[in-house]
Amino acid sequence: MKVFVTRQIPESGIKLMKDAGFDVEVSPQDGVIPRDLLLQKVKGVDAILSILTDKMDTELMDSAGPQLKVIANYAVGYDNINLQDAAAHNVILTNTPGVLTESVAEHAIALMFALAHRVVESDQFMRDGKYVGWGPMLLLGNDILGKTIGLVGMGRIGANVAKRMCDGFGVKILYYDRARSEEIEKQYKMEFVDLETLLKNSDFVSIHLPMTPETKHIIGAPQLAMMKKTAYLINTARGPIIDEAALVEALKNGIIRGAALDVYEQEPKMAEGLAQMPNTVLTPHTASATEETRGAMSELAAKNIIEVLNGRPPITPITPK
Repeated sequence: MKVFVTRQIPESGIKLMKDAGFDVEVSPQDGVIPRDLLLQKVKGVDAILSILTDKMDTELMDSAGPQLKVIANYAVGYDNINLQDAAAHNVILTNTPGVLTESVAEHAIALMFALAHRVVESDQFMRDGKYVGWGPMLLLGNDILGKTIGLVGMGRIGANVAKRMCDGFGVKILYYDRARSEEIEKQYKMEFVDLETLLKNSDFVSIHLPMTPETKHIIGAPQLAMMKKTAYLINTARGPIIDEAALVEALKNGIIRGAALDVYEQEPKMAEGLAQMPNTVLTPHTASATEETRGAMSELAAKNIIEVLNGRPPITPITPK
């Protein structure tokens, strides 16, 4: 059985597949593999371990051949995969949910604090040699204690953010999702509201939605205009959920106070002007970038491949909703 891994990942998952007796080839470059090389490398493989920048579609599956049984995505999201094409080719799809929940939730919370306490601005202020002494009005930020947090999306990560903020910081939590989660709602003392109500009443709005045609630009100029002028926007989900150009305009014009992004609409590019906004915190899609989490993702993707190639059901199959 042949497996192609489209990018270098933590070795633990590679070792699992080799120990299972598979012939494993890893992309020779640590970067997004060029499309023509990807199509060449997947020829004749039984499994592909892909990352979210790899487009998995009919062209690729035809190039791989009829023996292709499984594509294991090294991510929770799977908007890089054409589900209909996979179904037509009888290819099983898997992802890596659960194992990165805590890391992404921690990162979202870290971004909230970095914005509120102006950590990045303060760091740059020091490095630029501008600090000449303590002052009562220097780089004033905001407390999080007692504020209202609005969570847009209540999956695993949204619920984990709610748990930590409810337990630790005495905040009021509003949430919006396509379905109400009454059990979680009671557990973390949350209030289920529509998106407009959430945006109008939240001091911090944190995005935790999957990328779908319905969620693209769910936060655009009209929604940004609904938010408080003192509010902050955080996105650790998928870039196109926010209209990034509209966000830049909102930041320039004081429509909202600040934003923190880990994902971008045209990743790895940023919208023009975003990098120049001082009221932002920008990280390079690293919300799950811890040794523990990336290793666990590697192992789960590998275990899914091992199960399928041994004729057993996958551990975490992707099931179209």
